[in-house]
Amino acid sequence: MLNLFLILLINLQTHSFNFTPRQDSILQSGIKQIYNIQFEEAEQTFKQFVKKYPRNPAGRFFYAMVDWWKIMLDLQQTKYDEDFIHRLNVSIDFCDSLLEENSNDVAALFFKGGALGFRGRLYSIRHEFLKAALDAKDAVPLIAKTRKLAPDNKDVELGFGIYNYYAVAIPEEFPFIKPMMIFFPGGDKQKGLEQLKDVALNGHFAKYESMFFVMLVYYQFEKNYDSAFVYAKKLHLLFPNNPVFHKYVGRCIVHQANWIQAGEIFKGVFRKCRMNFAGYNEKTEREAAYYVGNWYKIVGLYDSALVYFRISELLSEKLDARKPTGFLANSLLYLGMIYDALGKRELALEKYKATLKIKDFKGTHKLAQRYLKNPYKK
Repeated sequence: MLNLFLILLINLQTHSFNFTPRQDSILQSGIKQIYNIQFEEAEQTFKQFVKKYPRNPAGRFFYAMVDWWKIMLDLQQTKYDEDFIHRLNVSIDFCDSLLEENSNDVAALFFKGGALGFRGRLYSIRHEFLKAALDAKDAVPLIAKTRKLAPDNKDVELGFGIYNYYAVAIPEEFPFIKPMMIFFPGGDKQKGLEQLKDVALNGHFAKYESMFFVMLVYYQFEKNYDSAFVYAKKLHLLFPNNPVFHKYVGRCIVHQANWIQAGEIFKGVFRKCRMNFAGYNEKTEREAAYYVGNWYKIVGLYDSALVYFRISELLSEKLDARKPTGFLANSLLYLGMIYDALGKRELALEKYKATLKIKDFKGTHKLAQRYLKNPYKK
């Protein structure tokens, strides 16, 4: 009896939501299923949670987060956006009903703020910045009130961290939205990053998502690939079958110019693509093939490099039907260079000409024109 009391006390101190140990255990199980890309299992977990605990707002929120991670697997794919927004709206409406009964319901405040925050995050990804800003504006006071009512709840800092960082970072990247930001609270990138790191270390429900955000901040905005690698590696070790974490480990290593290790990582990614692991889609396979091919090219194993660059080329032609990418441009260029290195000049010329027919990516046209005149030599 004493042990049960201690467990409950620790649990309440951890997240301040008054959830029972059983409720907490089910939620943690479902959260891990999301990150393990076990989407069907996660949806069943949260559906059952809502059925068993209908007045607990966490189930509806995390049910929506299943769609968030479907979106994360391919940010250019919008087919899950509508369902995600709908599920978040259901979560928001339910929290509103709880707050009508008790305006100081900590869990309802937190999960409503979280739902608004993630809806705004999707709007930001889709470049609907006004909608994103309005959701952020509505979320901040909710999270502030949650912090006041539950000052020891570390998960609350996720919302503040995201807002503080992105309120500065997004206008820096897209200057045309700066005028609208005068109507919103100011941000602080360094403070936001520190808040996100704190939740990544000490959070409860938001721990893994904070780790993911810290990784993205370091990789996309700070260009600090060593720090991004630390978080990518942690997440990959925790969830080895999550392709997003797996790819970011490889991407960070590419930026560190460790081609052998990068090749090994992306070989593992490629293998899981061919074994049809959940979430390892054709875009992931194309990226993996490209980097494995690049590794073999650098170490001079040209026959192996050809195999992987051809896969990258074929998948790029399929995936880039409307808008060619750097993967296609570089795959064509590198195939030409490899054919030259192997003494197959006619095939090399064919690839250089194909490179020039599509958009230039960071000097691909210049190199293709050079090697059209004078063969590439290894």
